[in-house]
Amino acid sequence: MVSQGLLFDQIITGLSIGGRLFLIAVGLSLIFGVLDVLNFAHGVLYMIGAYAALWALGVVSVPFLGALGIGFWPGVVVGLLVAGLIGALIEGVFIRRVYDREPLDQLLLTFAFVLMLTDAIRTTFGTGSNVVRPPALLQGDLVISGGLSLPTYRAFLIAMSIVVLAALFVVLRTTNIGRLVRATSSDRDMAALLGVNVPRLYTLVFFVGAALAGLGGALAIPTQSVTPSLGNQVIINAFVIAVIGGLGSFTGAFVGAYFVGVSIAVGSIYVAGAGQLIPFVAMIVVLLVKPEGLFGGAEA
Repeated sequence: MVSQGLLFDQIITGLSIGGRLFLIAVGLSLIFGVLDVLNFAHGVLYMIGAYAALWALGVVSVPFLGALGIGFWPGVVVGLLVAGLIGALIEGVFIRRVYDREPLDQLLLTFAFVLMLTDAIRTTFGTGSNVVRPPALLQGDLVISGGLSLPTYRAFLIAMSIVVLAALFVVLRTTNIGRLVRATSSDRDMAALLGVNVPRLYTLVFFVGAALAGLGGALAIPTQSVTPSLGNQVIINAFVIAVIGGLGSFTGAFVGAYFVGVSIAVGSIYVAGAGQLIPFVAMIVVLLVKPEGLFGGAEA
């Protein structure tokens, strides 16, 4: 018999997992929705964001540069920017050349970056695991009632996912750059004829998607160990989320991320291994019943 306290703790853990998974899944959906590219290297960008934040914190060092040691919040910004800039570089120099080729070519190209960047991280930082404490402001628990409490940092991760989702909707639906992004995703050739600099816009979108992955990685370092295999771990869940929610749908990424997060945390307390199995079963069911995903076809 599972106690109420244990179930509550696992649900909160699952929601916080969903919050950080959303940050990588929404970037994946953004890139696919606008550029029509399945970026298999997205998980590596998440890992790069985590390692960049650790470097900024002074936990790990870079050859010839040492360790920065500038604090957690500046480290989050560093992780976001480093992942975004590397993503923009990959898009501008390499992926741009295969937009009009088969999707398999794009997938193979981004998978090549998985191998190269993972080896680069392993060579630079080693194979050990790293984990840090949350910043002082977010340590401790928020007492709810009846002896139940919510870890402050996990509540912060949940809140961040909601803020990012709201910000994306606001930018895409109320700003000029958002209108250009939506127009280009609908008809790239027409947008180019109307004067939109499509290559520059694509690089910007790829930067934002990669930066969101880096943000997720940087915010994850107090909740999970960071190793060179981290990218491979999260990209599988990110693709499961994208398939369940619908590739290109922000709402789908949000719902899918929280479903996967809660399934991982809660499923295993009932049946050993069920936490990892449930998301894949759900993905299979969605593919059979609604192949475009639960929110596929809906705007963002």
